[in-house]
Amino acid sequence: MPILHASPTSAAPHASPGLYEVFLRVARLASFTAAARSLGYTQSAVSRQIQTLEDEWGTALFDRLPRGVRLTEAGRILLPHAEAVGERLRAARAELDALRTLGAGRLRIGSFATADAALLPRTLAVFRTRHPAVEVTRTEGLSAGHLALLASGDLDLAVVAATSGEPPRDCTPHHLLDERMYVALPLGHQFAGRADLRLAELADEVWITGGARPEDTLLGSALARGFRPREGLFAADWIAKQGFVAAGLGVTLVPALAASSARADLVLVPLRPEDTPRRRVYAATPLGIAPSPAASAFLTLLKETAAALAS
Repeated sequence: MPILHASPTSAAPHASPGLYEVFLRVARLASFTAAARSLGYTQSAVSRQIQTLEDEWGTALFDRLPRGVRLTEAGRILLPHAEAVGERLRAARAELDALRTLGAGRLRIGSFATADAALLPRTLAVFRTRHPAVEVTRTEGLSAGHLALLASGDLDLAVVAATSGEPPRDCTPHHLLDERMYVALPLGHQFAGRADLRLAELADEVWITGGARPEDTLLGSALARGFRPREGLFAADWIAKQGFVAAGLGVTLVPALAASSARADLVLVPLRPEDTPRRRVYAATPLGIAPSPAASAFLTLLKETAAALAS
């Protein structure tokens, strides 16, 4: 009597999962012809696939009878394992369908501080309403760090800023908006009532900057054009910058994305367009890799939110 076996000196068979689906259909219907009809195959195609599976396992799985077929002993041993394969495949298809339709899945996003003031929260609120089953995690920090996480596969999408005038590298950039810049002044400042300002008018002001190297901050492109601010305190935290300005310790740049969350005891005056430091905001996705369904949906919403904020 033939038995199911694998040679101890050879690798286990690697039959295609589709072969097991054919095997199960033949086992249930006890007929190559009936199985072929139900699957939409020809009888010879089913016969060839069963023969392939038998060759893989090195034993007959069906006895060929004058009318139909029946499982051999080896076929009866294989049957529950094939059913388990079928169950796993059905579960996998259901999960993949859920992923495709955003009925499941995950989304890992990163963003810089001022994008968290309005752009990201508004987008995320709509996304969660439309796709509540998608698990969203968020990382905060600098754009350079987010791009590194994106390249290593630890983020699916990052909202990043570029002040060089060039799109970020080592990713697929999706332009969202160009930010207008404001100068945050304390109440009662001599320029508080102005409709706009030139940087040259602020040369004697003490500046609150985001780091010890102004060229790495929002003032970077203005420095490249010859502007030389009086350096004051350094504050990477947006709340701290506002506090120092409100206390009369200096002035600072406020990008448009953060303008809506500025303190009430500050005055924001826009810079003239020709003096505005360049900052372009992008959504970045992994280079050379198609975004996941969740990332694609979030990217679409980001563009819509960015367009609304820009207008």
